Amino acid sequence: MKRRYRIIEIGILILLLAAIRFFEEDIFYDPLIMFFKSDYLLGIIPPMDMAKLMINLSLRYALNSIISLAIIYFCFRDMGILKFSVILYGVLYVVATSVFIFLVLNIEHEHYLALFYVRRFLIHPLFLLILLPAFYYYRLRNYK
Repeated sequence: MKRRYRIIEIGILILLLAAIRFFEEDIFYDPLIMFFKSDYLLGIIPPMDMAKLMINLSLRYALNSIISLAIIYFCFRDMGILKFSVILYGVLYVVATSVFIFLVLNIEHEHYLALFYVRRFLIHPLFLLILLPAFYYYRLRNYK
């Protein structure tokens, strides 16, 4: 019975992540969405309000991170794993945001792809897809 509730909780959290992605254009300011949907390698980066972009990027990262951390907690029910994940998410935010700001301020055509991938790590819960299998493997090794 307890396992069924855990699966339902994780399912609801995954739906929340999907909702953030589905409504991204309505909720968050991000002029780079349309830029990267077009033939961006031939275009020029659109004008943007950097402060507004960073606030929205940080908000989206925070929402995705909180939901991702909840998924990690419900999967493993281990505070040690959760604390480690919080530290990793914090370090990733600082590093990825610094690189993102540098790339936006010093943008050239050859950096568009790097900007695309750094931005993707900030706005999508990709880190969750890396951490879940890693923690699962860690758990398997510790139980043997």
